[in-house]
Amino acid sequence: MPQLDIALYTPQIIWLIITFLLLYVLMAKWALPRIGNILEQRQARIDDHLDMAQSLRDESKTDSDSYENILAEAREEARKAIQNANKEIKIDTTRRQEELGIRLSSELKSAEDRISKAKAAAIERIHDSASSVTSTAMKLLIGEEPSEDSLKRAIIAALEKSKKETI
Repeated sequence: MPQLDIALYTPQIIWLIITFLLLYVLMAKWALPRIGNILEQRQARIDDHLDMAQSLRDESKTDSDSYENILAEAREEARKAIQNANKEIKIDTTRRQEELGIRLSSELKSAEDRISKAKAAAIERIHDSASSVTSTAMKLLIGEEPSEDSLKRAIIAALEKSKKETI
């Protein structure tokens, strides 16, 4: 084996040193700077992406805050609109109730007037019927016909007497 031959150690060590120095120079001057550049570019891209993510996060927070403010304003406007609608409905309902009360009271007054007229007409007819029946009964019983004025007074007196007895 030539590696174990002591006479060949010197050229092997020289070639080892030449190869080591050549590889060291290639790595230090060419390969490692390219790897360092790639790593720096990667780190710069990562930093850019982190900065962009931070700015997008800040922008989304701002948008979220403005959305919440707009939503709160819309809720407040809706609440005010509902309150105004309720007030208008209450006012309209009160006005309609007052109009209905006025209309019903006038109809009630009109009905009371018609009832009192009908009552007066009925009493008048009762008086006329009672007068006629009494006149006919007296004519048949005693043969005389009383005067209409005395009959009316007698009927009125009898009706007042019956009213007092029922009370």
